Amino acid sequence: MKKVLEFIGAIALIQGAVGLLHEFTGWLSWGVIQRLGFLDGHEMYGSLALIVLAFALFAASESIRS
Repeated sequence: MKKVLEFIGAIALIQGAVGLLHEFTGWLSWGVIQRLGFLDGHEMYGSLALIVLAFALFAASESIRS
C-alpha cells in the first residue's frame, strides 16, 4: 500500500507541476489539468491542489508501517 500511495503521489506531483508550468510559460500542454473542462479558467488552482494532494499522499505513505 505504501508503494501505491507513493506512486499516485508522484503522478499527482508531476501533473501539478506540468499544469503550473503550462500556465506560466505555455509549455507542456499534455497535462491532465488542461483536459478537464470543469476547470476552465481555474487551471492554476487545480494544479496547486494536485501538488498539495501529492504531499498529503507522501505524508500518508510515510505514516504506514512497513
